[in-house]
This record gives sequence, C-alpha cells and structure tokens, in this order.
Amino acid sequence: MKMTGAQIVCESLLREGVEVMFGMLGGAILPLYDTLPQYPQLRHILVRHEQAAAHAADGYARATGKVGVCMATSGPGASNLVTGIANAHLDSVPMVAITGQVARPFIGKDAFQEVDITGITLPITKHNYLVLEASSLARTIKEAFYLARSGRPGPVLIDIPRDVFIEEAEFHYPSRVNLPGYKPTLQGHPTQIKKAAKLINEARQPVIIAGRGVLISGASTQLKELAEKALIPVITTLLGIGCFPESHPLSFGMLGMHGMVYANMAVDKADVIIAIGTRFDDRATARVSGFAPNARIIHIDIDPTEIGKNVRVDVPIVGDVQTVLAELNKLVTLAQRTEWLRQLDDWRREHPSIAIRESEGLLPQFVVRQIYEVTKGEATIVTGVGQNQMWAAQHYWYNKPNTFISSGGLGTMGFGLPAAMGAKVGCPDSTVWLIDGDGSFQMSLQELATIVQDNVAVKIAIIHNNYLGMVRQWQELFYGKRYVATPLSCPDFVKIAEAYCIPGLRVTRKEEVVPAIERAMAEPGPFLIDFMVEPEENVYPMVPPGAALSEIIEEPKTRLKALSDSAKLPTSNI
Repeated sequence: MKMTGAQIVCESLLREGVEVMFGMLGGAILPLYDTLPQYPQLRHILVRHEQAAAHAADGYARATGKVGVCMATSGPGASNLVTGIANAHLDSVPMVAITGQVARPFIGKDAFQEVDITGITLPITKHNYLVLEASSLARTIKEAFYLARSGRPGPVLIDIPRDVFIEEAEFHYPSRVNLPGYKPTLQGHPTQIKKAAKLINEARQPVIIAGRGVLISGASTQLKELAEKALIPVITTLLGIGCFPESHPLSFGMLGMHGMVYANMAVDKADVIIAIGTRFDDRATARVSGFAPNARIIHIDIDPTEIGKNVRVDVPIVGDVQTVLAELNKLVTLAQRTEWLRQLDDWRREHPSIAIRESEGLLPQFVVRQIYEVTKGEATIVTGVGQNQMWAAQHYWYNKPNTFISSGGLGTMGFGLPAAMGAKVGCPDSTVWLIDGDGSFQMSLQELATIVQDNVAVKIAIIHNNYLGMVRQWQELFYGKRYVATPLSCPDFVKIAEAYCIPGLRVTRKEEVVPAIERAMAEPGPFLIDFMVEPEENVYPMVPPGAALSEIIEEPKTRLKALSDSAKLPTSNI
C-alpha cells in the first residue's frame, strides 16, 4: 500500500506503541503535522519552546519506561532540541527526536532555516539519521526505537527533509531489526560473576553503590534480594534514588558531593564495593585518587566503555543489571555483618545529615519534608537544578522506582517544569510535584501555558530565595562572598500563575506550609506555591571541589535540632 512519507511516519509510530508526542511545528515539518488529524490515536502536546519538548519527552520516558518522542522543525526548531537531547544522552534516557529538514535540493546550500542537525547531534545521540527517501522511513523508525530502548538507552534523532514527507512509497513495516554491528551484551560472564560472588562472600565491610542502571533494567527486586541476603548496606547515586526503598533498614542514602556523611564514610571505609549501573561520575566519587582507598571494586554495567573509565575496577562484569544480579544472587551466601552495620548506624546517629536546624525563617529543607509528610511519600518528585534539586534528593524519602526525576549528568536548569509535565502525562494517575528554584523555574515558565492547555495537573513548589542559589553558595564558600551575577530579581510568581489561569499561593511562614500543600493537593488541576525561604541557606553536607569523600563539610551541629520524626529513621538492626 502506498503512503506519503508523513503517513509512513505516523503508522510507524503507532507500530512502536507511541501514544503521545511533544513538539512545535514549522515549515519543514508542516506536512507531518498536516497528517496528524488522520491519526487521532497519536496525542500531540504543543509546547511553547522546543527545548521543553525534549525535556517533556525525557520526563515521560523516565516516569513510564517507554521511549519519549519529541518533534521540531528545521533550523532553530531542531537546534533548540539540542540541550534536551544532550540531557537525555548523559542520563541514558530512551528518546526519539524527529526533526524536519529543508527539501533535498536545498540541503547544504544555506537555505532558510537549514542547520546540519545530524552533524550537531552526532556526539550527543546514540545514533542519528538523515532520511533521503520515503521508502527508508519505516526501517529507520524501527531501528531508531530499537536503538533508543535497548542496551544502554539513549536518544536517537531522525532528520527528514520536507519533500520526503510528501513523497509516496510502499509501506512495509519490518518485523525485526538487522544491525550486525550492534549487539549489546546482556548475559554477564559466568567466571566474572563467580569472582564477584567470592569477593562479596569474603567481604567484612561491603557496600553497594546503586545507580540509574538499576532503574533502567528494572532490577530493584534483584537489588533488594542481594542486599537482604548478604546484609549489605545500599547507597545510591543521585539518579539511582528510588531503586532501593529509602525506608529500608539497609538504605544509607545518597553518596557524593551533597550525599549523606555516613554514606560517604561507608564508601571510604569499605573493603568491597559492588557498583551496579553507575558510571562513577565526579559528583559521586569526588577526588578519584581518594575514592574508596581500601576497597576492591566490582562494577556491573551494560556499557563496557564505562568500566574502568573513571575508577579502577577489580572485577568487571558487562551485562544487563537484572540478568547479572539474578545469577549473582544464586551464588552469594547468607551473611551476618552485625559489627559493620552497627558501625554504620553509629555514624548515622553521630552525623545527622538530614537533620533540620532551628530557624525563625522558612527553610527549604522544611518545605520539602512537609511535602513528603502530606503526600505520605507517594508522589513522583521532579526537580529543577541547583539547591532545590539537592534538598529534594535529601529530604524526601523515595520508596518506589522512577519517583525521583532530575537532570543529573548535564545539570540542566529549566528541566523541571517540562519534565514534570511529561511525567504527569505518562502517569496521569500519579501525583506529580515539581520542586524547583526561582532561577531554574524562570527558564521554562512559559510551559505553564502548555499544562493549562492540555490540563496537566502538576503541583509546583518554587523554592524562592532570590538567588541563583547553588552558585551563590560556591561564591560564599570559595570566592570570598563575592556575589557576582547571582542575586536574582523575580516576578510575582503567584500573579504569573494567575495570568495563566493557575491558582497559586505565597507562603512566608512555617505554619502556612502544610495548609498550602494540602490546598494544592485538593485542587483537581495544576497549582503553584511560591515558598519564600531563607535567602542564604546552604546545602549541607558538601564535599568541596578537589576534596575526597572523606573530607565532607557538615552543617555545624550547634545549629541542628533533632527531627520531630526521628523515630522514623530506619536502623539496620534486622
């Protein structure tokens, strides 16, 4: 059956199970948009900026585990996707980006709105395509989705000239993909798994470091089995949050630059580290030469290029995390590590990294903790980037996979609102809270119009301190308090929300926090709360740049108070 290129694209997307796309149209991609009414099964959400389309597809993919889809026209439309594509690339998010291109006769001639988007995105995509014949579209889309979701996931871009959308061709959707040079290793090598099991069984002070690869593989159950069977404490990276229930007695929080003191101490004193689905980035390891100096390291990852890239590895295992852990769990033995776990509990009591200090003003940590209390830990939390991101990671406890969504590797300000929109669209029955900073929020607040137009009920908490807070913190601690270009003028966010027909509240006092959160939860649609917090509050703990994990700076203990809910903190006496 003959179809236009645009029809072939739509039919192919349906074959891949696509339900929603985020995008903005323009001349080069207009033939595809003109075809969309023929396919009412494909929901299109019109964003107000193409970068938001990529972030929304990203949030959708992280929340659902499906491939996110974004679309843009040629030239500035395509180049506006670049930051969102790079963000997905660094965080291993499955995404397919479809861009329009100038017609074939004009390619390479500096035509109106022409950019070489395949050249631009070559380093930040898993693969990309420039499709020059309508007859190649179905095969290309089949390959793109396979590449995006298989192995180590990532973004794939498909660039389609305007006249290819119009050209007719026979439609045959392939049943399988034939990519001889692409064969991800799923099964871990049995000898390496045996070596890892022997090392774990002999360890006295082992630690698991779990990253986003656990979530991608769907291996939370296997991770929990390993931890409980071998009685090994579990520490996560920022993007690994949620892969292991944080209320579990063996959970010891996040490591790294703003990780828990006791987590960093555990890594520093460990004799064996089992690193699972993590790439040992600099925010997690701090100074590499000082990372886990006493430990032998087991590294399990599906991407062989990550093993040994940043940190020395004693037992490398290349394979799918769920598959490898299923085999490893058969070989690890029941263990009693009472002394080691007691030591970690002592460190947790001596270094209360999630304690909240007394303050007459409104503290951002308190706000996040109250969101946790009101939602009973059942919400999906999406963050911007900066101090708000770290407070959300530290002071909300995550017990379910894929309920903490944040920009990790690229650290993209402006990620929060569109990603929260994507997460809510993908999981409409979930409560989705955006915790954002006043700086990060202003980079994408135009998407308030999108969530209203498409009735996306995101709850928004702005941590409003009138600074680019994380940079200001660095200026305070390391640049002699020279606050250059960090004081921030902000609009009246409540009035901005009201201008978009979104109800909102401003909160300035502690006693107003819970009622405001409850009011937001009671609203059927989106709701915005502007929390006016202490302007120069810092994120603690913090590892200074160039320091080792063991050199972490804590909040002065004289400023801390015991948590009112300290009895809820787990202990590892199981």
